[in-house]
Amino acid sequence: MFAFLSQAVTGVILAMYYRPDASGGAYQSIRYITDQAFLGQFVRGMHKWGASVMVILVFLHMARVFFFGAYKYPRELTWIIGVTLLILTLIMGFTGYLLPFDQRSYWATIVGVNINGTGPFIGPYLSDFLRAGPEFGANTLSRFYAIHMLLVPGAIVALIGAHLYLVTKLGISAPPWLKAEPEPDPDAELAAERAEV
Repeated sequence: MFAFLSQAVTGVILAMYYRPDASGGAYQSIRYITDQAFLGQFVRGMHKWGASVMVILVFLHMARVFFFGAYKYPRELTWIIGVTLLILTLIMGFTGYLLPFDQRSYWATIVGVNINGTGPFIGPYLSDFLRAGPEFGANTLSRFYAIHMLLVPGAIVALIGAHLYLVTKLGISAPPWLKAEPEPDPDAELAAERAEV
């Protein structure tokens, strides 16, 4: 949650300077942020490395939940929302990678979209959706920017809210090596006291 809040704050600051313009504006705005904007390099570094930290933290959290068996009844929906949050976190990383629009991000995204296109049934449609047309260009950058800034963060905020609600409602599970002791029944204690008298 802290990593997501950090990403949201630094992302909003970066969005104030970023221009999703494929004809050089995107790259130039990133250079301006890094080289000239006040604390721009620091904020961009926090956002860039924070994305990696967030992916690692989500994977570690999912691994802990899995090994503790916390995905079992009655927490199945909490687990499903968590898996969805993991997928959305990976989508955020993928869509954000293209935004500098330099050679590395451009060609890496082409490879990633082409890999998506090899999936059965929806693969080609997903590739066309991500490219926003038959080939890469200005529309692709705008599509990735909209997904990265609007669509996925909105879904993440809603799902984090649902996830936290379920955690507070259902509680967390104990580690598997701890045995839960049954709560004492007040009626049984009262009956035992009456029997002694």
